[in-house]
Amino acid sequence: MLTLQRRHLVGHDILLARHGNHISAMRVDRSAGRVIALLDDGSVDSAPNLISPDLQLPDTLKSVVREDWKFLTLVSCGIAAVAGVMLAAAVSMAGMSADPAMAQLLANSYAAY
Repeated sequence: MLTLQRRHLVGHDILLARHGNHISAMRVDRSAGRVIALLDDGSVDSAPNLISPDLQLPDTLKSVVREDWKFLTLVSCGIAAVAGVMLAAAVSMAGMSADPAMAQLLANSYAAY
């Protein structure tokens, strides 16, 4: 099942397991792929962000749109086409009416939606 959530950094969990409440500050070194912690005693420790390079991370909204943009565009175009056909059918139904009062009633009631 697809869940959209913020990606959790494994390095935070590793450092919390190692040092617990003795961590003063943490920062992420994205270029090295590590989380670095400053400890209460002034020392520094680090941990990798990924357990394994081939680890499948949870999907985010950005990754879903990046991978499925063609499908989402196709679905959007399909919905727009169906809406256009429905609009054209409503207008043509109003025009096919022989009674001008019925055409006026259909035209006025359409604007309410």
